[in-house]
Amino acid sequence: MINIFAVFFGGGLGSLLRFGISKWVLNFYTGNFPLGTFISNMLSCIILAAVVIFSKNKIDNELIKLLLITGFCGGFSTFSTFSFETFDLLKSGNYLVAFLNITISIAVGVGLIYFLLKNQVQ
Repeated sequence: MINIFAVFFGGGLGSLLRFGISKWVLNFYTGNFPLGTFISNMLSCIILAAVVIFSKNKIDNELIKLLLITGFCGGFSTFSTFSFETFDLLKSGNYLVAFLNITISIAVGVGLIYFLLKNQVQ
């Protein structure tokens, strides 16, 4: 039962932070590129990599991993919003921005994980 609570609590915190970042970005950015979702997804990649690195060295607690990786990173990053925003860009004729969103998000997300974990994975 405690595992379920850890995922629930972490997911709630991640979702709230993602919502806050999306609202904050609207204060200074009005372009078509879904910058709030992009920032949340890339920060989530960094956080996930950091948890993996520390779990190999110091954190051996499954509850912490459930809280941070499954819960927090799962709530903080969002593939469904990324997909919906990309579809919306395509629907409105912003094909270049949609293509850039897909390409940049995948390249930077995978690149961050690779760069941060390349010396950790054995």
